[in-house]
Amino acid sequence: MRWPRWVALGLSLLGLAMVVGSSWLLIAYRTGPHTLRNYVFFGGVATATAVLGLVISLRVPRNPVGALLTWVGVTAVFLASRDVYFSAVVSDPGRLQLDSQVVAWFDESGWWLFVAVGLLLLYFPNGRLPGPHWRVLPPLLLLLGAAQQVFGAFNSTPFLEPLQDLPRPYAPMPLPLKVLSGAVFGALLVALIAAAVSVVVRYRRADGRVRAQVKWLSLAGLAAVLYPFVCGAELIITGHTGVIATVFAVIALVSLPVSVAVAMLRHELYDVDRVLADTVTYGIVTVVLLATYAAAAGVLGVVLGRDSAVVAAAATAVCALALAPLRSRLQRSVDRRLYPPRRAALLAIEDLQRRIHTEQAQPEELEDALRTALRDPGLRVGLLVPGASGFVDAAGTPVRGPQLVPVMLGGAQIGVLASDALNPAVLKAVAAGAASLVEVTRLRAELAGALREVEASRTRLVQAGDAERRRLERDLHDGAQQRLVSLGMAMRLAQRHLGDGTVDVDGLLDQGVAELATAVAELRQIAHGLRPTSLDDGLQAALSAITQSLPIPVRLQIPSDLPEELATTAYFVAAEAVTNAAKYANATAIAVRVARSGDEVTVRIEDDGCGGASPRPGSGLSGMLDRVAAVGGSLELRSPAGRGTTVEVVLPCGS
Repeated sequence: MRWPRWVALGLSLLGLAMVVGSSWLLIAYRTGPHTLRNYVFFGGVATATAVLGLVISLRVPRNPVGALLTWVGVTAVFLASRDVYFSAVVSDPGRLQLDSQVVAWFDESGWWLFVAVGLLLLYFPNGRLPGPHWRVLPPLLLLLGAAQQVFGAFNSTPFLEPLQDLPRPYAPMPLPLKVLSGAVFGALLVALIAAAVSVVVRYRRADGRVRAQVKWLSLAGLAAVLYPFVCGAELIITGHTGVIATVFAVIALVSLPVSVAVAMLRHELYDVDRVLADTVTYGIVTVVLLATYAAAAGVLGVVLGRDSAVVAAAATAVCALALAPLRSRLQRSVDRRLYPPRRAALLAIEDLQRRIHTEQAQPEELEDALRTALRDPGLRVGLLVPGASGFVDAAGTPVRGPQLVPVMLGGAQIGVLASDALNPAVLKAVAAGAASLVEVTRLRAELAGALREVEASRTRLVQAGDAERRRLERDLHDGAQQRLVSLGMAMRLAQRHLGDGTVDVDGLLDQGVAELATAVAELRQIAHGLRPTSLDDGLQAALSAITQSLPIPVRLQIPSDLPEELATTAYFVAAEAVTNAAKYANATAIAVRVARSGDEVTVRIEDDGCGGASPRPGSGLSGMLDRVAAVGGSLELRSPAGRGTTVEVVLPCGS
């Protein structure tokens, strides 16, 4: 269903033709500055309204709201163009013709503007009626609008300027028509009121998105309500209405199309609750100050004289004194009623902080508190924890979503608030208020993660120690122990038959020496797994013995003054990293650099291989992490895919 877009395009072309024709009339005929000013003012607003309606139709082609807003704008353009034509006829009656019957029929065309607004209210914002019971209202509005224009042609009241001298062609109106006309007029007003009520009904039944759109529309209603008060304020203060009333009239007229356009296209970009609350606050302040000024001016005028300049100054001073406490208190009161999300969230944060101080709650309850306060069960609090591949919650679960609002503290991002239902502006306000609790939760999560890692590392070390003891026991039992037992038995046999010559003692001794040599070799091999004997000549020599057998070049840069306890750890770290690079990374060059700086020793192993390494449980890198952690060091792994791997280990010299 793309007919709304084509209707909007057709109406826009019609409106463009009327604008061109009216502009030509203004140039060709001397209609006077009053007509020009009115046309520029109302015609400009009407044209802008039609353009915004066309934009909505192009962006949301299946929704009739854009076409209805275009209808509102084009109708206003028609009314402005009609008045220009009437003025042109009066200014030069010889060149243009004007029939009283045509004027009578078009004089009541303004009602179609109200009909269009009523239909806009009925279908805003999703292009559907609030319910099946509202189906009768759109055709009723159209029928009553047409009837009102027909009965308006039979009106007996004189035409407005500049056609006040033109006779009414169908006057006087018969009495039955007067009664019927009054009934139609009343029915039309009731239908328009019902259209306005439909907005309230839709708001109460809608979800968060539609409610936000309806709130934008309500801003236009507030502007219309405040307009007479602004005019009254200017009239009381200056004695006449002028620039201020005109400017606010523009704001009031533009507020409808702008509110509809923002609601349809960018309703999530701004915090409508904040805008609505501020508008109501300053509107009430304006009314109260107007009443205060009028009362003060009236009382002081009686005392000091009506035209005294002191009266104006004194009344202004009274208003200024009343403004300071009024605005802040009124803002808080309005916030509680019209801006509940932010207020509720901040109150929930304050309550949670109080319960934390009294040891009745934990900072990790922040997410649940915000979910309850904002009525959004899908809200997530993400924390920026070291070692995590993104934002995680207090339990370590990843936090993702299309709408992530950063939580900042001290100029640095410490987390995010994630929600699909809430306005980003509301989330930003809540994020600012919850930053301290998010930081506490983040630090606690980081500490808990570190403790879990320490416990896991300790468990792995214990398991590795147990496995190593079992391996040593098995190797000793199956290897050197069996050979030593066999050697003992051979020696005992030689001892028993040493003098009788029945046993080849020399052979037994040779066999025993061979068994003893084999046992010694096996014991040395086992001991080499605990601490390589090649380290007796230094770390440089030990690593050189490993790298000489590799098919790729390895560049070593190692100092000679390393502590003995660190040399062993550095050896196993470098040996594991070099072996991994040679076996799995398809590297063509490896560099091992060991440097001592103050109380730290840094071991860096770099290769130009395929990258993508990760310390999976049970892998060599995981064992490397445990070995480094056992001496109080730290390990950093950088292995982007396709860009090589860098293992950097920092060992404290005091360990």
